[in-house]
Amino acid sequence: MKAIRRVKSAILLTALLPTTLLLPSALAAAQPAAAGQQQGPAAAATPGTAWEWPLHPRPAVVRSAVLRDFDPPDMPWLSGHRGVDLATTSDAAALTSPAAGTVSFVGTVVDRPVITVDHGGGLKSSFEPVTSGLTVGASVAAGDTLGTVDAGHCGSVPCVHWGVRRNGDYINPLGFFVDLRPSVLLPLSRRASAQTMAEMPVIDRPATSVLTSWVPS
Repeated sequence: MKAIRRVKSAILLTALLPTTLLLPSALAAAQPAAAGQQQGPAAAATPGTAWEWPLHPRPAVVRSAVLRDFDPPDMPWLSGHRGVDLATTSDAAALTSPAAGTVSFVGTVVDRPVITVDHGGGLKSSFEPVTSGLTVGASVAAGDTLGTVDAGHCGSVPCVHWGVRRNGDYINPLGFFVDLRPSVLLPLSRRASAQTMAEMPVIDRPATSVLTSWVPS
């Protein structure tokens, strides 16, 4: 009998409350305390950080410029794609720094010219293939020209590879421009009463399952 009453209560509560879809930003208070824990090399960059798109013009939809997405390996020694390949307007497109920093490397890696900028705070950006006249130690501001994109990285399609490392671990550069946080479902609080929730505006009502998200730092 107790089991039947619980089922009836659940059905009644579900009927009173339509599932409400909320944006992650609207549920920041519900983010778990573990959000500050590092989750490995694939951890996303912190959304909302003021970085600039390294190519001009910036696409209206960031992902429309991605020719190959971020796909890090499970282990550091395995193959994968430790960055993103971004389409450029031409093979000689100008490349700019996404954030202020100091040039920490200019040279050839395997057979490709590479430039790396240390942004501080453990963050470094590397671009290839890029020809640059800058030297190690040069200071750059966000939007300053780093060099020009060379041909060949994506075959006949002009593109540049952008990798970002945080404390040595590769992270997705797109995380500085779009929200990459995974969504999780939270159960309805047992303390909420049907009467209290019925009096709430629809947008404020807890749902039988609420969509929210969190991001590791």
